[in-house]
Amino acid sequence: MSTLTCTLIQTALEWENKAANMRMLEAKIRGLDKTEVVILPEMFSTGFSMQPGRFAEPMDGPTVEWMRNLSAERKIILTGSLMIEEEGKFYNRLVWMLPNGQMGFYDKRHLFAYANEHNHYTRGEKRLVASVKGWKINLQVCYDLRFPVWARQQTDGEPEYDLLVYVANWPERRSHAWKTLLKARAIENQCFVIGVNRVGDDGNGIYHSGDSMIINPIGEVQFEQAHNEFEHTVTLQKDELNEVRLKMPFWKDADPFMILQ
Repeated sequence: MSTLTCTLIQTALEWENKAANMRMLEAKIRGLDKTEVVILPEMFSTGFSMQPGRFAEPMDGPTVEWMRNLSAERKIILTGSLMIEEEGKFYNRLVWMLPNGQMGFYDKRHLFAYANEHNHYTRGEKRLVASVKGWKINLQVCYDLRFPVWARQQTDGEPEYDLLVYVANWPERRSHAWKTLLKARAIENQCFVIGVNRVGDDGNGIYHSGDSMIINPIGEVQFEQAHNEFEHTVTLQKDELNEVRLKMPFWKDADPFMILQ
């Protein structure tokens, strides 16, 4: 109960080609050694496309079903974001799929207006903090990283979560911000942080360097790799987290706040 094993998949994505991406990811996932949580990049089936009218699916569509089947087969929690259509609206939705077929989801709150994402998708209104093996995990998507209030621990007697996960399609030209902000989120929230990004060019010729990272609760980088595709597995230790929070209980001095929708 004191450990959590996570696998980061940093990969190139075929632009707007669901079948190719799902074949590729399925092969990578089936090749993994024992793990508990597998984390895919943002919009893992298409890349960061502004074509939800062509590619979005309902929650009972083939991509979510693919996640359900693969999660059950490999006995893993599988997570990543994809285009979802619901009641005539489109969402950049992170799905948290459990091996028993149950799932949670988080709709990206901060839509990237610089790329007109806000003109194609509807923003989310609620956070998702998942629980597994006594760990609490705050799940967020890409541009959310720039907005610390949305990720901030809400401390009411104890920290709200233990691990903060960002899935992304974050371009190399702004990689300094990506790496800096991931470390900042770990320090200010006294939690582990995992950021999973893609690599390679997208359909707009924008290059992504990856720079997927694992950061400990004092902001030290435990793993980082740029440019290359990889599958990396890490076992996080709850004892390390508890020791930081016990010896340096900065979280107790945090300001109370409320997020207004």
